[in-house]
Amino acid sequence: MRLRAFRADDADALAAAFDDPLSRRFLPPLPSPYTVAHAERYLAEHVVATSAEGGALYAIADPETDELLGGIGVDKVVPIRRQAEVGYWVGPWARQRGVATAALRALSTHALGHGLERLELLTHLDNPVSQRVAMAAAFRREGLRRGAQPGRDGARDDMVVFARLAGDPETPEPRLLPDLPGGELSDGVVRLRPLGPGDYDFLTELLNLPEVIATSVPPDPPTAERIRRRCDRAETQWLGGTRADLVIEDAVTGEPVGDIGLFYDDPFTQQAMIGYSMLPAYRGRGFPTRAAQLLSLWVFAETDVVRLIAGAAPDNVASQRVLEKARFHREAYLRARLPGPAGKRADDVQYVLLAEDLLD
Repeated sequence: MRLRAFRADDADALAAAFDDPLSRRFLPPLPSPYTVAHAERYLAEHVVATSAEGGALYAIADPETDELLGGIGVDKVVPIRRQAEVGYWVGPWARQRGVATAALRALSTHALGHGLERLELLTHLDNPVSQRVAMAAAFRREGLRRGAQPGRDGARDDMVVFARLAGDPETPEPRLLPDLPGGELSDGVVRLRPLGPGDYDFLTELLNLPEVIATSVPPDPPTAERIRRRCDRAETQWLGGTRADLVIEDAVTGEPVGDIGLFYDDPFTQQAMIGYSMLPAYRGRGFPTRAAQLLSLWVFAETDVVRLIAGAAPDNVASQRVLEKARFHREAYLRARLPGPAGKRADDVQYVLLAEDLLD
């Protein structure tokens, strides 16, 4: 790609890109439908206004045909802090080609080499594609900015904050939780794949089972919004290195039968935790044991986790057997460790697995 100034003849392509459903979803201030007239006004007014305020908007173009592929720009400039915000978009005809990553790398390197010391980048929680672009361009995730983006119908959206400083290396930081090889783990009997937006109905059924609610933290029935957010934002959690949510499938039929999660809540001591649940019809078939084994092998091979822990209620003998078959060792009985029903506390039996345990 190459970056160039926007031109009046970009209006048709700009209108097509901004009228795309994905663009409207993550750029809520855009009029809907977005017409050529809107695009012409954007080119004549918004591009000029951004420049007058100290920023700059560029067209991302094909270096050979000069076709408009997208746009990228720097705005919200704070001269006294030598910082600004960067944003980008790509037309549907140019996605999944590395265009946004290449443009972001080029503009960031230029901006940070010509006076700016800090670039911020904000993405929606349910826009993991944009987050991958930011990370590939060596931006580092810094946290969550609540209500940072005006949404539709008067709402405000939380945004994930990334930043790159002038002194940062140009290579991406290693991820705490990398992607699964080939997108899944399987032993031929069970298959583990990342949880996603399409799993809402399945997860609703699973998480509303009384026995699953009883072992949840806290032990309360999940709301529909909470389940939807968990599905929509599972990849964001994974990219952030805090949690890997996976669906357990029957490898033969492809049916979802349960879930298993890795919670990397203590990177400083390199300790993570797993938890799992199963639909009643698939219990007693060894699926959770296989899932725990698959996940454990991936954890020790692909992450820096040293200790993998799991807990079970003292009276949940079935779950304890799952962990023991997966080579976890009972380590402690923790009194009143977890919040229980009616404001009470619940005891927890803790198990641990080390990499060398898998070699026994």
